Amino acid sequence: MERSVAFLRAINVGGHTVKMADLRRLFERLGFEGVETFIASGNVIFDAVDAPRADVEARIAAGLEESLGYAVPTFVRTPAELARVAAFDGFEPLPEGTAFTMYAGFLAEPVTEDAVAAFTSDLDAFRVGEREVFWRCLKRQDSKFSAGIFERRVGAPVTFRNLRTVQRLAKKYPAL
Repeated sequence: MERSVAFLRAINVGGHTVKMADLRRLFERLGFEGVETFIASGNVIFDAVDAPRADVEARIAAGLEESLGYAVPTFVRTPAELARVAAFDGFEPLPEGTAFTMYAGFLAEPVTEDAVAAFTSDLDAFRVGEREVFWRCLKRQDSKFSAGIFERRVGAPVTFRNLRTVQRLAKKYPAL
C-alpha cells in the first residue's frame, strides 16, 4: 500500500458541507486505512490499495456520491506526484513586488496548452502540467476565471487548490 492524497471537488463549497470526521469515516467504510484530512476543503490522505489510480478514483467518487447524494469528482496523487506539483515553477518572472496567487488544478486526464490558452488575460496566466493546470492570478477578486468556467469550456472536471496548500501537503507527506 502507498500513501495517497485525494483532492475532492465540491466539499465544503456551494452549500455542500461535510465534516472532516464524517469524511474520514466515509473513506474508512470504503476500505481505506490510515485516513486523515488536511484542512476542511476536501483533501484526504489515505493508504491506497494496490489498484490502478483511475479505479481508486472511481471507487471513492462512487462511494461519496452514494453517501452524500451528489457527484464528487476525485483526483488521487501519490506523494511523488504531489512533490512534482508542489515544485512547479513554469511561469515567467513578474516585476519585483507584484502580488499574485498560484493555484494547482487537479484533473483526471491531461489537457493541452491550447485548452487553457483562451483563459489567459491581464490577470490570469495558465500552464499545463501532467494531469494538472497551473493558474497564476494577479487579483482573484477581479478575475473572470473559475473552476466552473474551466469545466464547461474544457469538458473536464477540475478542483483547484492554492499552491501553498499543495506545498504544505507535500512537505507533510513526502515521497519515500
